Amino acid sequence: MRVRETAVKGKFWRWGYAMHRFRWIVLVIGVLLLLSFAIFAQKTPGMLKDNGFTPRGSESDRGLIQLRDELGVPLTMLNLVYTGEGLDMTDKVHQQAIMDSLNELTKLPYVESVKFVATPRNEGHLDVTAVTVSLNLDTDPALEKYPELKERVHPPNGMNVYVTGGPAILHDMQEASKHDIAKSEAIGLPIALIVLLIVFGTLVAALLPMIVGLMSVTLTLGITYFIAQHQSLSNFLPNMVTMLGLAVGIDYALFLVSRFREELKVQKNVAEAVAMTCQTAGKSIFFSGIAVLIGLLGMLFVDLTFFRSLCLGGVIVVSISVIVANTMLLSLLGILGERINSLQVVPKRFRKQETSRFWERIAYAVMKRPVLLVVIVGGALIYTMTPMGHIKLNVPNAEVLPPSYESRYGSELLKAAYDPRMMGPIQIVIHTQGEVWDEASIRQIRAYSEQVKGVSGVKEVQSYISSLGQHSDAELAAMLRNSNVKAQIEGNKFAKDRTALMVVVPEKDTDDPATDVLVRELRSLSKDGLDIAVTGGPAYRLDIIDRIQNEIPEVLTFVMGITYIVLLLAFRSVLLPLKAVLMNMLSLGASLGVVVLVFQHGYMADLLHITSIGYVSATLPVIIFCVVFGISMDYEVFLISRIMEEYEASGDNDKSTAEGLKKTGSLITSAAFILVVVVGSFIFTDIEIMKALGLGLGLAVLIDATIVRVMLVPALMKLLGDANWWAPKWLRMSSKPKAEKQ
Repeated sequence: MRVRETAVKGKFWRWGYAMHRFRWIVLVIGVLLLLSFAIFAQKTPGMLKDNGFTPRGSESDRGLIQLRDELGVPLTMLNLVYTGEGLDMTDKVHQQAIMDSLNELTKLPYVESVKFVATPRNEGHLDVTAVTVSLNLDTDPALEKYPELKERVHPPNGMNVYVTGGPAILHDMQEASKHDIAKSEAIGLPIALIVLLIVFGTLVAALLPMIVGLMSVTLTLGITYFIAQHQSLSNFLPNMVTMLGLAVGIDYALFLVSRFREELKVQKNVAEAVAMTCQTAGKSIFFSGIAVLIGLLGMLFVDLTFFRSLCLGGVIVVSISVIVANTMLLSLLGILGERINSLQVVPKRFRKQETSRFWERIAYAVMKRPVLLVVIVGGALIYTMTPMGHIKLNVPNAEVLPPSYESRYGSELLKAAYDPRMMGPIQIVIHTQGEVWDEASIRQIRAYSEQVKGVSGVKEVQSYISSLGQHSDAELAAMLRNSNVKAQIEGNKFAKDRTALMVVVPEKDTDDPATDVLVRELRSLSKDGLDIAVTGGPAYRLDIIDRIQNEIPEVLTFVMGITYIVLLLAFRSVLLPLKAVLMNMLSLGASLGVVVLVFQHGYMADLLHITSIGYVSATLPVIIFCVVFGISMDYEVFLISRIMEEYEASGDNDKSTAEGLKKTGSLITSAAFILVVVVGSFIFTDIEIMKALGLGLGLAVLIDATIVRVMLVPALMKLLGDANWWAPKWLRMSSKPKAEKQ
């Protein structure tokens, strides 16, 4: 007996029947779209020039724009880091040799200045020196000109040079992104194909999910190419699209192909089998896609291009995966029919014809001692979450790349040779009511400077006033009437017209929590008629972290709340969606706990070829939550939907739980394993954020599909009994008339 919602020929059944009827037309359209978008898909990574971390509209962002527009401070700079083994790089002879080697570079029209870094160097690093190249270009044009700049940088004999700084890091990230996509596909796809061959036993059936996954990624990257023509997008988007598209696309196709093979045995013809496949698995995929989209849309709450780009890429690729599975794949199934069982790879005698009772035995074994299992397994997962209590969040820059990349290595040399507090200090942009040269303005700025010096955590304060030495306000005003003095200060970018720059060097490192406190205190100081903007590296970093952390409650509320409502309507149960949300939080928390141990504390870092950087990227908790929450719901929907079918047929909670796990256990485990392989392959790529994302997502899905689905779900189904299926009368009634009507 087939349950009510699958026996009735509803909209999904009719859609599947139409896909079979017009199967050749659908196939031709799909192939033409694939070929057309493939041309543009390969160009997409080169179009994306933004890392996506600019906190647009924040105080630090406004301050940097004011420095550029009003004082002429270049926002784009390169650092050329020179090393010479056994050489004293502070020697004038070597420094002159370096400057001579840069003659061709200085001739470029967009190179504003080339100067040795004036920051005091750390003791014991005389074999390193650095040159700052200031550019009259914004980030995107600077990135386009980077190859031309790089070509003109050649070290003198006996020296090495490493180019780092904004454009160099972004260029290396683009290259790493392209390399990572190819590497992840080379690792993940062959293993996924092997799993599919074991699951289906035939080459034809195994190849179909691979086609859907690759088609989803290709179409999405092709669409993104056109969006990138008009919208700035993060260069992390292609990695996210590849990771999510292959994983979700292959998973969706796996469920469809598996159900189609089941339906072929019981339906009277191929058309009926395709239609019923769409009615069952196709419908589940549709709702699963909605669940994933809800999770991804949570990223929109964080006002950073990084999150909006990943959200855009994720939404498009998941939507395309659902569409391709319910159109192109259904048409292919209609064309193949019984031939889907062709090209046997695993002999039939090694494959059981009936569903294994393994999962049924596990379900009944778990339901014998549900309280004990819930306490032990739940307690273990909660314990694994505890490292999150000591998580240290930061915004990586060159650290997203491994040390083998030139820009990362040059950045590390720079930090070792020079005091990073002075290389990236806090900058305060001051706007006065009159000219900065006036005595009244000098008096105001001096008073404000004394306030700043009195704040705990300030090591040094520099301004155009301090650069002129100890003089009274009147004496300084007189000195500044000298055009040569004024020109020198303007040339040093310290002051001009009604704008002045104050540099504050913190006592602690720029990413130390004490420096965050210092930035907040500086922003709370009395302005005394001055217009103040606190910016610079530490303030910029703090604004990014604040922008992420301040929106986390909204992200959690939106994703969990909307997911609950969707599952409430899908399952017509009050407790099942609540249980699903809580189970997801356990698997998510446990995976994030492991990410903290690996990336922040360095556990197993060498084994996983990870450079432990002492913190976790501030973006990771939000991304992992939004992506995994939706993907985990895939398995919840597939499992509970099957249990629900059995319960509606038998009314026996325990039996339906066992049958549901029996019929979906192997499939969910295989799908999860494929997803873990595809996502986990990013652990072995280059970009640290993607490595952490691969580890976090892979672990969360692994925990969810094994420990949670196999142990906690059956145990809780047993404990709750028939209460699992309780719902208010209005909710139960809402689905009845429609079913009866049909």
